[in-house]
Amino acid sequence: MTKPIDREEEAWAQLMRDCPSWPDDMAAAYRAAGLWEGLTFGEMLADRAARYGDKTAIVAGETRLGYAALHERAGKLAAGLLQLGVGPADRVVVQMTNRHEFFTVVFALFRIGALPVFALPLHRLSEIAYLCEFSEAKAYVIPDVDAGFDYRALAADVLERVPGLRHVLVAGETGGETGSSAFLSLERLAALAGPEEPAWPRGEAGRVAFLQLSGGSTGLPKLIPRTHDDYMYSVRRSNEICGITEQSIYMAALPVAHNFPLSSPGALGTLYAGGTVVLAAAPSPDEAFPLIAKERVTVTALVPPLALVWMEAAALRRPDLSSLRLLQVGGAKFSAEAAGRVRQTLGCRLQQVYGMAEGLVNYTRLDDDDEIVVNTQGRPMSDWDEIRIVDEDDAELAPGEVGELLTRGPYTIRGYYRAEAHNAKAFTADGFYRTGDLVKADAQGYLVVDGRAKDQINRGGDKIAAEEVENHLLAHPAVFDAALAAMPDAFLGERACAFIILREDRKATGPELRAFLRERGLSAYKIPDRFAFTDAFPQTNVGKVSKKALRERLMAEVSGSVPATAPAGASAQAAASARATQ
Repeated sequence: MTKPIDREEEAWAQLMRDCPSWPDDMAAAYRAAGLWEGLTFGEMLADRAARYGDKTAIVAGETRLGYAALHERAGKLAAGLLQLGVGPADRVVVQMTNRHEFFTVVFALFRIGALPVFALPLHRLSEIAYLCEFSEAKAYVIPDVDAGFDYRALAADVLERVPGLRHVLVAGETGGETGSSAFLSLERLAALAGPEEPAWPRGEAGRVAFLQLSGGSTGLPKLIPRTHDDYMYSVRRSNEICGITEQSIYMAALPVAHNFPLSSPGALGTLYAGGTVVLAAAPSPDEAFPLIAKERVTVTALVPPLALVWMEAAALRRPDLSSLRLLQVGGAKFSAEAAGRVRQTLGCRLQQVYGMAEGLVNYTRLDDDDEIVVNTQGRPMSDWDEIRIVDEDDAELAPGEVGELLTRGPYTIRGYYRAEAHNAKAFTADGFYRTGDLVKADAQGYLVVDGRAKDQINRGGDKIAAEEVENHLLAHPAVFDAALAAMPDAFLGERACAFIILREDRKATGPELRAFLRERGLSAYKIPDRFAFTDAFPQTNVGKVSKKALRERLMAEVSGSVPATAPAGASAQAAASARATQ
């Protein structure tokens, strides 16, 4: 008979084969230098619980969890998961809004060596079914109802679409009472734990801790494997750069599953330091400003559209933001004009953040002069980060020249999960990740983001893969061809325009195509803001659709007519749709 530990080791061996890792010599160098400290996130929470006890770790609405209580609740869920048959190397899709259960679930999964697959609150059937199927998830974790949306109905559709999915775990007052045996409330899950401590699986910091979703440019989203070692280093080094200590009170205004508010330094950085994480149900000034005043928040993070909204609201309302010492802005390029108004309007220091879920994070420093903070997107946070800025032939460019950013280092992945063909294109032979971002660097190494080399639209921090939306549009019987392009927008940075060629003798309108995309389960932020019908697309000299020409056409159309500030009603729009995606 095969021993359980043998099955566990085989599961890990297969998972690690699916997740490209660092060469042995580089990994050894990172460990020898103390970058990778051999600590899992489960061990980190256990240590902080012992060290800080009843000190508040998480604030979410009326719920306040101390470090010891967070560790205890996560342990009960972890024991329940083991009883349910979820264990080491198993994948669990987690789609949770900003509520305390996000942390109890995630740390429970860390405790047993299962991998959270981080979905976003805005994802719908198309994305969630794909994530569950591609990751071979055993379970799917959701809230019951949030912001008027019933995630249980979504989960029921996912169960029909993905036969291999066994369990739906539900947080909330109504829990898992749906009549389906697949649904189980987190409260009932915790009750499955026996009175005795289970034999906890042995954690290893070099193993994959979780899978994040890439904001890449291809039709199928890629999964990003992050290890405890590399992600813990990213969190720890971010804390050092950003001055996060046990006195810090971090407010997660953006969806906390995003890489930016999770780890830059975000919620995990704050917990690592022994500080307090405050969860905002929504990022609007109506929700966030009173919370900052009540909880004496010291640091938070926004995407550029929300920063504009906050500044406009603060100028009108003059809220009490006296505790706020640092506002981080990232996820998309922040205009110099807007960046220059942060200190005067909000009364705090600005830190620009430019990074990606694949790894590399750049920060402006807390002691940088205003010229650097306003006009650059920071420089790499680690001396071990390696970057190249190259032309189309991969030749390195001189400082000040714009080219594609390539990077590798102790917290930048070496490949996507189960994506061998894509990895051959996305990484150089010597392991540099091709970010797809066009940047230039000054003599001090500070980066200025100039645009995208990949076919992707950055809508206020939400990354939209053009190919994915085009493929959905091509499924419509009236659509002969489709091309998605970015059109400039002073508020969101970019919006999406779908250029459509209709089939002969067929008709369709923009509202019809929007409804079609919604019916296919596409997330709202991916649905084009505009539809433009045309007889032909501009071509490159090799016969491909020229997205550059389409973008130039859109730029010419809006030139001189784009408002310098957010349009009327933008506050509500930004609160609903702007998110940070690195």
